[in-house]
Formats: sequence, C-alpha cells, structure tokens
Amino acid sequence: MTKNTFHLVSLGCAKNTVDSDSMAQLLLRDGYCAVDDPARASVLIVNTCGFIGPAKEESISVLRELAEGKKQSQILIAAGCLTQRYGSEVAQRVPGIDGVLGTRRWMDIVQVVRELRQAPHPEPLYHLPEEAKTVGRDEQDAMRVSVAGASAYLKIADGCRRPCAFCAIPLIKGTAVSRPLESILEEARRLRDMGVRELILIAQDTTDYGHDLGMKDGLAILLERLTASVPDMDWIRVMYAYPGYVTDRLIDVMASSRQVLPYLDMPLQHAHPKTLYRMRRPSNIDWVHKTLGRMRAKMDNLAIRTTFIVGYPGETDEEFQALIDFVKEIRFDRVGAFQFSFEPGTTSEPLGDPIPAEVKQARYDQLMKLQQGISLQINQSYVGRTLDVLVEGRDKGIAIGRSYRDAPEIDGLVFIEGEARIGDIVPVRITGAMAYDLTGVPAPELIGL
Repeated sequence: MTKNTFHLVSLGCAKNTVDSDSMAQLLLRDGYCAVDDPARASVLIVNTCGFIGPAKEESISVLRELAEGKKQSQILIAAGCLTQRYGSEVAQRVPGIDGVLGTRRWMDIVQVVRELRQAPHPEPLYHLPEEAKTVGRDEQDAMRVSVAGASAYLKIADGCRRPCAFCAIPLIKGTAVSRPLESILEEARRLRDMGVRELILIAQDTTDYGHDLGMKDGLAILLERLTASVPDMDWIRVMYAYPGYVTDRLIDVMASSRQVLPYLDMPLQHAHPKTLYRMRRPSNIDWVHKTLGRMRAKMDNLAIRTTFIVGYPGETDEEFQALIDFVKEIRFDRVGAFQFSFEPGTTSEPLGDPIPAEVKQARYDQLMKLQQGISLQINQSYVGRTLDVLVEGRDKGIAIGRSYRDAPEIDGLVFIEGEARIGDIVPVRITGAMAYDLTGVPAPELIGL
C-alpha cells in the first residue's frame, strides 16, 4: 500500500456514477492513483445510494465489508445519497467509518481526505452542509462526466423541485440547480476531442433544465446549441424526462436532428389518475397519449423507455389493471418496474405501506411478463432491418454493442457475428430477436455511406 492511493466503489444510478468519477478526477489531480484492490489503497470511498430500501442495505453491506478489512493506516469515507440523509445513522451502523461526505459538497473530497490525515479523528468527520451547490454555479476543477469507452454521461443539472410523494431525492439533493449552458458545451467539446461518440444527458429531471436560469424550453435550447457546438458528435441521448414537460419544441429538435437519438426515457410511474394523484405526479393520461402520438408521428422509429411503481399505497386491483391496460395499449420499447419502497420523511409517509409484499410481487411479475412479450414482439419487427450499432466489446468471436434503442446498462444489447472494431458505429443487419437483445451480422455494403 502506498500513501497516495484510493479505491472508490460507486453504487446506484448513472447520476451517482458521474459524481464518483468527478471525485476520482479531483483525487487524481491531487496526486493520487486509483487501485482496484482495496487492500492496496490508503483511502477507501463508497459513494452510496439511498433511493430505496434495498439500495440502502447494499450500501451498508459494502461499507461493512470494507470496514471489516480496513487496516489502521487506511481511511474509510462514506459518501453520497445515503450519507447525505442518514450520515450519523450510517456511521453508527458501520464502525470504522472515518469520514462522512454528502451529495451537496462531493467536490470537497480532497479537502476531507487532507483533514482526516492531518490529525486523528476518534469520531467520524462529518462534512454535510445543507445549503450548498451541487453543480452549476460552483464550477471548479472536475468535469461533471463519466466516460465509459466511446460513451459519456454528462450531468446538466442536479437536485429536483418536483413534489413526487414517494421520492426522497429533493431531501437528499436539494432543489434543482442547472449548470451554465456554456460550461456544458465546453465539456461536450472536450469529450468529443477525447473520442467520445455518444453523449448521454442526465439530471434528476432533464426537462427542467434551465428553469432556474430563467430559460424557457431549456432542454430544447441546450440540444440546439449542442448540435451546433459538436456537429461531429455521433449520438446525443436524453434520459429522465418528466411527463408534461416534453414540449413541441423539444419534439421538433429531436425529430430534425440527425445527432439527437429518437429515444426518450420518460418515467411515468403509473397510469391510473387516482394513483398518480396520490403520488403527486401528473395525472393527465390523455396528455401522455397525445404527446406520444405527436412524437411517433414525427419520429416513426421512436424508442420510449419508462418506469412504473407497483404496490403504491392504495393501489386497488382496478388501478393496477388500468396500468396493465395502458402498457398493452402504448407498447413501450422498454419498461422498468419497482415495487413500492416506504421512505420515511417523504410526503407519502402518512399513507404507510399497506399492500402486502406478496401482492406487490405478483403485480410486478404480471407487469414484467406482459412487457417481456411486448418487447419480444417489437424486437422481432427489427429482423431483416439494419441498425447502426456502437460496438463496446468482444467475447468469443462475437462483437457486442448497442443501437440507438439501447441506453447503457439498462436496455438491451446487439450481438454481432463477425468482425467489428470496438468504438466504431457500424451498420448491422438484424438476424434474430430475443426479449431484450438482438443478433445480427455486419452490413459491409453500408459502411461509409
């Protein structure tokens, strides 16, 4: 073990991954080296997830494992969402934690490490300021990106001002804070120069981008500026859109740009107005039908991913059936689902968690089985067609990549028989379909067109 080494474990969503990679950048610039083996690291960091119950327990488990193997000369820092909300509780549950760092000042990681090293701390050092900027007007040092191969997540804002009753994100992250547009454009240019071919825009709510900067249609404006600033960026993907804020201008930008992928991740959470009302979510289902209709009319190859919660307090059989009927009617390309997880401190707390676990599980299974069949049918419709695929790996003679329909880690893959170079975007003729993935062969006659 050398003095200036760190081992960082990142848990949770892509937004957390961006924060983790940004912390790593700051440590690298301060002279540290990243190591894969925690036994070789002088500094151990876990960027925790605190979104739902299972994620919390996973975070505690990882922290305990590192704490149990920690040497006297090592420093263990618990960072991220779980510690922002439950810092002292986490430290009590995991003896051996030296520092506690939240989401609102993760950019102080070097300062926290230095302070821990300067003097003994019999008790954990807490660095959890409530009022602080997470991104935006606090631009310094680290890029707000996470690069993996030829793809990169670029965080355009952080925090959330939506009132969803089940969600603790505003309690963890604070209200929405947008990054200055020029800062985002500068990072996009740097990523382009690094060889990135897919730019993935993320925030708790990308459609709220620029509201706090006085912008109207901020996401559409950002996309217009991005396509002009990095015209040679192959793909630009938008994640985490909020229902009701997908505007006509945004649709037009997506439809008219060759770079902005006809793909949108728009978590809807449910389809029955009464359930949505209890969730404090937009409950105008007609809007969803009309908006998706307008999008599909302008983008006949549109891929839509959404997310639903089953077993929300008060969800009746009738309300759940409305969700099932809605999924049958809309036919989403991708659906993710969660069983309701009770979160103390949220506005849904008075509702409790009355629906039995076995009912939640049965509803979850029914929904995912339905969607599996729909996904298979949609995938089968691509057999015989050609899709551009970003190649990301190889295994036993098979190239593996993603099409525009597939966001990293959460959607499907395309398995390619034959030669294809990692990092290239190649045309692939689809020859087979599974529920989530596709198979194909290179279409060399289309390369270079």
